[in-house]
Amino acid sequence: MVKKLEAHERQISKVLSSDYDYRIPAYQRPYAWETEQAMELLDDLTQALDTNPEEPYFLGSIVLVKPHDDPAAEVIDGQQRLTTLTILLSVLRELSENSQFADNIDQRIREQGDLLQDIEPKPRLTLRERDRDFFRTYVQEPGGLEHLVSNPGPATTNDAQVALRANACVFHEQLSGWTERRRVALAKLIDRWTYLVVVTTPDLDSAHRIFSVMNDRGLDLRPTDNFKAQVVGEIPEEDQDTYTTKWEDAEQELGRDAFSMLFTHLRMIFVRRRAPRELLKEFPELVLSQYTGRQRQFVDDVLEPYAAAYYVLLTRSYKSAVGAENVNLWLRRLAQLDNADWQPPALWALRHHGADAGWMSQFLERLERLAASLLIRRFGPTERQLRYGAVLRGLDAGEGLRSAALDLTAEEQQHTMTALDGEIYRQARVRRYTLLRLDEELAAAPGVSYDHKIITVEHVLPQTPAATSEWRELFTDRERAYWTHRLANLVLLNRSKNAQAQNYDFTQKKAKYFTGKKGVVAFALTSQVIATAEWSPRLLERRQHDALELLAKAWDLSA
Repeated sequence: MVKKLEAHERQISKVLSSDYDYRIPAYQRPYAWETEQAMELLDDLTQALDTNPEEPYFLGSIVLVKPHDDPAAEVIDGQQRLTTLTILLSVLRELSENSQFADNIDQRIREQGDLLQDIEPKPRLTLRERDRDFFRTYVQEPGGLEHLVSNPGPATTNDAQVALRANACVFHEQLSGWTERRRVALAKLIDRWTYLVVVTTPDLDSAHRIFSVMNDRGLDLRPTDNFKAQVVGEIPEEDQDTYTTKWEDAEQELGRDAFSMLFTHLRMIFVRRRAPRELLKEFPELVLSQYTGRQRQFVDDVLEPYAAAYYVLLTRSYKSAVGAENVNLWLRRLAQLDNADWQPPALWALRHHGADAGWMSQFLERLERLAASLLIRRFGPTERQLRYGAVLRGLDAGEGLRSAALDLTAEEQQHTMTALDGEIYRQARVRRYTLLRLDEELAAAPGVSYDHKIITVEHVLPQTPAATSEWRELFTDRERAYWTHRLANLVLLNRSKNAQAQNYDFTQKKAKYFTGKKGVVAFALTSQVIATAEWSPRLLERRQHDALELLAKAWDLSA
């Protein structure tokens, strides 16, 4: 039950007053609004100004942990709005041609102090320690903005400071072109007619529950933001800065999207089954609950090592005195799959056996074999995650490389071979992965990778040859129907081709369609076709047999 919850509409003049002393807790995410979101705020205010400058404008809501009779307020939700609004007011202050008006705006940015009331001069909003001095010097203090928006401007040391500067620059550029009268009108609209709903509660847990549902504007909250509040917020205050830094270093190294995906993988690693409910509900219940009272251990033993492992996985940057190249080879192959369901077992392996390159290489080879078979047999996400869950259970049980779930039964091997022998072109993700793997085997260059923006799968025998084409003489309708979409008739190109060229006769197609600039052929598969004198059903039979034999050897499909 929410304790002493209060919610009130407040004018900005009241929100930015001595009634509130805002502080961004160390465990909160950094400032992250981009210029698009900042300009959306200014555009909305501009529209309100042009429509009716004396009609109330609702800016959204903020959630605070705040005692009833104390101005000290921890911002649980609303940092992005309050910070961006402060930047906007700072720009209006610095552009003002009236010193008294500038001083009035300054009072919304900084508490001037009152000796009679024992109120000290200070900024109304205090950011996290990493960005506090930067924000105060270049945004909140008079005169700092001029240096902030200059070129090249002050040094920025993290993404939050880059965002602070970018939004100050875009506001300054826009408002510099306004008349003084129009800027004054905007400032009055913000101060008098713009409102926030201020939600306060003295209870941190209640604030976090509100926080999870009230971000109705601006940068979308992610479950990881909530988890950070739950984990770091429960760490003793003297250690919060240290663990905030650890958390944010991991997030910054991976990037926000990959960092969010890491928690999905962690949930799978801990629970070892497909998630029936959303991550926001399941992760605290099934993972974080195991670290109640041990939040530092979660960061030290789970978050940091798994984030480091995920970075290695994503960048294929495994390092070891011997064997590193082979580990990265398997990671590159796995990265070409059409899904990321294989990643939790790979992360588990990197976390627990990362120092053993030999073990890692064997494990990833077997994982790629399983993943390729699941792909080729077109298993859906539920079936894939059930299988990888079984792999994780085997790993946790100490089965290691002997895990039965990691292996393929004779029946699974046979089904894989049957699928490979079928019309594989009709499965876009399957055909690309399979042909790249086949090309690698033909090139006899393990781990060969192609840095092409476009890789397409093309037919040698066209799908729809013209009625007068020689293809109609070389293949009967039945033969064309059988061979067109099979492995033997497919090649890789590093560029798209026009539809007309696809139907060239074989000799012309080799010279104009399959040959790259200056006669260079990018792929071993394509080079093999160019070296072929004719294209016939008998040739395709041999090619199909050879291709299946190579793939069976590569994936040990002996059944």
